[in-house]
Amino acid sequence: MSHQPRFEPRADTRTEHVMWQVPVWPVDPTTVLRGELVELSVSKLADAPELFVALNSDSVWQHVAGRPRTVEDMEKLISFKLDEATWNPWTVRLIKDYKGIAAGSIVGTTSYLETFPSEGRTEIGSTTYAPEVWGSLVNPECKLLLLQFAFESMLMSRVQLKTDIRNQRSQQAIARLGASFEGVLRLYQRRQDGTMRDTVLFSIIKDEWPEVRERLQERLKAE
Repeated sequence: MSHQPRFEPRADTRTEHVMWQVPVWPVDPTTVLRGELVELSVSKLADAPELFVALNSDSVWQHVAGRPRTVEDMEKLISFKLDEATWNPWTVRLIKDYKGIAAGSIVGTTSYLETFPSEGRTEIGSTTYAPEVWGSLVNPECKLLLLQFAFESMLMSRVQLKTDIRNQRSQQAIARLGASFEGVLRLYQRRQDGTMRDTVLFSIIKDEWPEVRERLQERLKAE
């Protein structure tokens, strides 16, 4: 007869429990987050044509379901995100010429999602970039801007990040941010090809943000 392994309940190790501020939500649609390389603005339907061209590659959608096949599909995707109460989609543009791409060009999209202001938490995800900027400074600067806005302007207490267990590149990128690995959510959602994926979960909480911010800032200076 087989036996289930003994489960040891987790203990509460936090030494201080205080009420946190009520976060600011939703995001003002005129908000613009500006760094040294990229600018994030709340997505608009007018972004759809250029966003479609930037992301029209099988490699971009390998781990993300819902690939738009036309500009109209991209418009529908943006509309869906704008209509969801827990979402805020951002369009990512270059501020200056970079890797052969002209300043002002759209190079990707990212979002706040699964946002619950009453619980003080949000998630950064639904992130896709043009392959030309993979492994560049675009992603870390986007994450710095989004995390800073979430913790310092929106007053969130927790930001989580998730990725496909097959997406080793994304897992490494999230870990490099200083996010804490929290576990694997089994058979969590579908991939573009219809298969079910396990999802790797990370988080950053407000107590960790100052150290994460410093690490990201130093990394951007160094690179």
